[in-house]
Amino acid sequence: MQKTTRRLSTFLAALGLLLCSFSMQAKAADSTVTVAKNAPQVAGAEADKHAAEGEKEFNAVEMIMHHISDSNEWHLWTSTDENGEEHHVSIPLPVILYDGGFHFFMSSAIAHGHEHDGYTMEHGRVVSVQGKQRATIADLFTGLDNKFIDLSITKNVAGILISILVLMLIFTASRKAYQKNSGIPKGVAGFTEPVILFIRDEVAIPNIGHKQAGRFLPLLLTIFFFIWINNLLGLIPFFPGGTNVTGNIAVTMVLALITMVVVNVNGNKSYWGHIFKPPGVPAWLLPIMIPVEFLGILTKPFALMMRLFANITAGHIMILSLVSLIFMFKSVAIAPASVALALFVSVLELLVAALQAYIFTVLTALFIGMAVHEEHH
Repeated sequence: MQKTTRRLSTFLAALGLLLCSFSMQAKAADSTVTVAKNAPQVAGAEADKHAAEGEKEFNAVEMIMHHISDSNEWHLWTSTDENGEEHHVSIPLPVILYDGGFHFFMSSAIAHGHEHDGYTMEHGRVVSVQGKQRATIADLFTGLDNKFIDLSITKNVAGILISILVLMLIFTASRKAYQKNSGIPKGVAGFTEPVILFIRDEVAIPNIGHKQAGRFLPLLLTIFFFIWINNLLGLIPFFPGGTNVTGNIAVTMVLALITMVVVNVNGNKSYWGHIFKPPGVPAWLLPIMIPVEFLGILTKPFALMMRLFANITAGHIMILSLVSLIFMFKSVAIAPASVALALFVSVLELLVAALQAYIFTVLTALFIGMAVHEEHH
């Protein structure tokens, strides 16, 4: 068990670096503020302002998208003074840009139209005031003329780093508990061991087999705990929670790509034989079936990616939509029902958090098992 814990920690560090690199490229940042006046509308109660200019309608879609999207700040709270001016309290995050040279500064330096090193913030995204376009992954191969690469540490990237730190602390404490108690699971180890044994005995061994399960157990445990912890942190409405890591399609894409690479790298002759020459298929059908089998290599990770992304995002949207009803109807009378339903869905999301981690892990184990299974004649 101690050996598995050490290997799991190594996988966590590697997974974190890979996820951070992809999330930095695929983020959709919103505005960055430290403590500011006259900032854009952020959520719920912030819709009731500027009465002299006419009351601004509450926009539920804008509020929901703000909360489920990535951001260059970690918003803490918003207060309104007696003059109706809003004060946003948030944690600014590092902005890292490359346009032939590196630019390092905090996101608060370009909030509210301010410029720094030729960059500013518009609608929550870093933009160039010199007309440079944001580079995509394809631009890395076609050229970066008049482009800039955004490697900023956004809220989701910071959330990934926090979740990895939490996981490292959990498994380091588990290892120390085993050492201290002569291999007897006590303290944190008393929590982690049943989960680890469950993944080993009910997921890895049945799907991969006794002989091969040990090779892939650290990967399966890393995927399960990473998704589970990030799902739980996403349900916490305040720092260090409130991130939407597993509701970010870039993160789920990386997890699915890891599964695809592991499955196909470890595929044996039987696995590839079923792709290039499906058993029982007439020769004249092979030109049709081989492309279909190759398509299956892509559809499996695509299904993993979309299932996790859609389920977690839908849960966040449902909770925020229920809370939004109070502001849409502008009535306290609807608050009890709205809050009660939102609380019920939040409790349900606790189950979904573990269930989605379990489903992703089971399907990963199943795909690996299909790739390494040996035919017996």
